[in-house]
Amino acid sequence: MKWYIYLLFFILYACVTFFGIGPVLIADGSFQERMITLSVVIIIYLLLTILLVRIRRRL
Repeated sequence: MKWYIYLLFFILYACVTFFGIGPVLIADGSFQERMITLSVVIIIYLLLTILLVRIRRRL
């Protein structure tokens, strides 16, 4: 069962990386728009990591 959770989080991290970091690096928006997107992506990474740590402690 643990490997299902790790696979799920791997997919979640990959999606956040692909759909989050991509617009930050290659978007044609303003610098401010890129920084807002970057801060949202960092917050999502933090939330995913906190959730993963809590789930690992329960198992």
